[in-house]
Amino acid sequence: MALAVVGGALLSAFFDVLFDRLASPELVNLIRGKKPDKLLQKMKSQLLVVKVVLADAEKKQITDSSVKEWLDHLNDVVYEVDDLLDELSTKAATQKEASNSFSHLFNRKKTFSISKLEDIVERLDDILKQKESLDLKEIAVENNQPWKAQPTSLEDGYGMFGRDKEKEAIMKMVLEDSTGEHVSVIPIVGMGGVGKTTLARSLPSAMQNLVNLRHLQIFKTSIQEMPKRMGKLNQMQKLDFYIVGKHKENSIKELGGLPNLHDWFCIKKLENVTKGEEALEARIIDKKHIIHLSLEWSIGNYDGIDSQIQLDVLSNLQPHQDLKWLSITGYKGTRFPEWVGNFSYQNITNVRLQDCNSCMLPSLGQLPSLKNLRISNMNSVNTIDAGFYKKDDYSSLTPFPSLEFLEIDNMPCWEVWSSSSSEAFPVLTSLYIRNCPKLKGDLPNHLPALQTLSISNCELLVSSLPRTPSLQTLEIRKSNKVTFLEFPLLVEHIDIEGGPMVESMMEVITNIQPTCLQSLTLEDCSSAISFPGDRLPVSLKTLYLSGLNELKFPMQHKHELLELLINNSCDSLKSLPLGAFPNLVNLEIINCESIESLLVVGSESFKSLNAFEIHHCPNFVSFPGGLSAPNLTGLRVDGCDKLRSLPDQMGTLLPKMEVLEISNCQQIESFPGGSMPPNLRKVEIRNCDKLVSGQAWVSMDMITSLSVYGPCDGIKSFPKEGLLPPSLTSLYPSKLSSLGTLECKGLLHLTSLQELEIEKCEKLKNIGGERLPVSLIKLSIKGCPLLEMRCHRKGSEIWPKMCHVRGITIDGRWI
Repeated sequence: MALAVVGGALLSAFFDVLFDRLASPELVNLIRGKKPDKLLQKMKSQLLVVKVVLADAEKKQITDSSVKEWLDHLNDVVYEVDDLLDELSTKAATQKEASNSFSHLFNRKKTFSISKLEDIVERLDDILKQKESLDLKEIAVENNQPWKAQPTSLEDGYGMFGRDKEKEAIMKMVLEDSTGEHVSVIPIVGMGGVGKTTLARSLPSAMQNLVNLRHLQIFKTSIQEMPKRMGKLNQMQKLDFYIVGKHKENSIKELGGLPNLHDWFCIKKLENVTKGEEALEARIIDKKHIIHLSLEWSIGNYDGIDSQIQLDVLSNLQPHQDLKWLSITGYKGTRFPEWVGNFSYQNITNVRLQDCNSCMLPSLGQLPSLKNLRISNMNSVNTIDAGFYKKDDYSSLTPFPSLEFLEIDNMPCWEVWSSSSSEAFPVLTSLYIRNCPKLKGDLPNHLPALQTLSISNCELLVSSLPRTPSLQTLEIRKSNKVTFLEFPLLVEHIDIEGGPMVESMMEVITNIQPTCLQSLTLEDCSSAISFPGDRLPVSLKTLYLSGLNELKFPMQHKHELLELLINNSCDSLKSLPLGAFPNLVNLEIINCESIESLLVVGSESFKSLNAFEIHHCPNFVSFPGGLSAPNLTGLRVDGCDKLRSLPDQMGTLLPKMEVLEISNCQQIESFPGGSMPPNLRKVEIRNCDKLVSGQAWVSMDMITSLSVYGPCDGIKSFPKEGLLPPSLTSLYPSKLSSLGTLECKGLLHLTSLQELEIEKCEKLKNIGGERLPVSLIKLSIKGCPLLEMRCHRKGSEIWPKMCHVRGITIDGRWI
């Protein structure tokens, strides 16, 4: 029961984390205008409704088993939501690393599983229905009191604050055994509010007494040292990692008492092992259930390192011979022990060697099952030669007989790759060579199964490409001396950066005329170049051009392109003839100073066009009068200084548009007259003073979400009375540099408004008028110090205007 009570309390705190993640700019940008956007908004509303009854449910679960079951069901769904957001956040972070929005716009892969999200929304619907039958009541937040800063759950030091009951319950659960039940699992991943890092740092005087403990998950905690005498926990099966300490009670010897460790295991801070005999006492070779083993030395100073001790330590950490995955990081010896790469490791499939800066490469070619090999940051490696492929004892074997993936990255001193065996790598499908500035040559001359070849930042590499009859993807970036001896005819995707290589590729396209090429990326070439016969390859579907100022754009013929991006290229192009690309699905134009307009002839209709973006084209003055794109769902216009208006007749010519974004277009004063697209739901405006401070937005009553970003220096108060459409459910003013007053009069007619988020308006200090709309469910104020101060002050005239809102966060804290 103790754990159940804690679980319910944790759930309430966990909701706050989910709301913050749902509102993150990276996630919002990733899914904007897509189907997941609508589903996530619905899910967010469902969670808001559930959250207001959580306090009542957490109380009633102790005496009502039905409520307890309801909370358990909700708990399962909420953690699935968290997993889903993890997946989305990873994709958002990956896309954020891109230098422009091309990958976001043209990625054909699904953002994530729609069916999974639909299932979560459906299950939350069921939970909401069950809520009614359980008679769960809303326990109102005490908003009639002035806001006070709340203490955090983890203060300096090792104490836990803010959840004393939950802390006591967890401590009692793990330290007592009065129920006769064995505690076998303590997951402390993601337990917000109870101090998971404190727990992990933890229980130093009692951990060794939990002799029945089998699973301890401490991943993603900031723990720096293990509890003492963990070797007594001889039933332990799952332990994410062990940090070797400097003291006897938490040294590597303690691992000798954990013979039953399973699956994935990592040993960190191996620099704290000062004698080879100590490593032997860890008895790693006896741990037969470990499948994945990671051995890590901290990255740092190599001065004073005894290489023989390092070798002895790694020698004595030899794992059992059924290991499948091995990673060695930061090893400070000058050579690897004999067991690394030994033929007896018949089952090993994955090896990673990184940051072993004093060491030569071991012989790995005789590992019969090795499929994936990653080598990086090995600063002493100058040559890869016959010793890497196989030892003399195994001269009759084919080197790397099962290797499918090879990545060699950040090798600053590597100069020579001596391909001593033409039989090596018979099934290699992916080869990545990156950031090897001194590598001169040669590449293996024949890779019969290779499908992906990527070479980047190898400026001195002088080599012809290997014979690769199966190659499908070719990427060569900033490696301008690589030559094409035999062009792979089946290649589908080509990505080239650098003047000489771009010129070579254009010559190849002219001579070979590839028939399988699907996508082509060409970047950074200042020479005058053109496509042969003013035509693109007939099979080409995606074209990305960047930094090709002297490229003559092919306009005389129709092409089958589906996706086109032009970035800082084609200086002679003033008007883009859309009719040359009748099947275009996605179009993006960036940093093209010469382009002035899009050319549409007569009544041309672009039925396939789904998304169009134009960024930082200062001379772009107008859209064509009759731009008909019946399936366009998103339009983004940014940094077009001379553009005065959006496309005309949007309601009839762009009927399926859902998302409209306008940024840094100071000459646009209003939305176009006539009807707007009936499916338009989300509008985002950035730094458009005239548009935000202008007249009422007519024919916009289909919009539900509006974001208004600054700086918009001329706007002192927002919004004007009657400016915004009454259909809004969400409003997000942000970074309005001069905004001093939020006007309630401009909001009172928004009878459907549920969410208002105000962010980084540093001069905002007043809420004018009587009060915010009564329909508001959530109010968030963040990065507005003057307004936050007035909310904090007792007797403030601000508080009565907002206290009726059910959910209020100020600077990230719920009150």
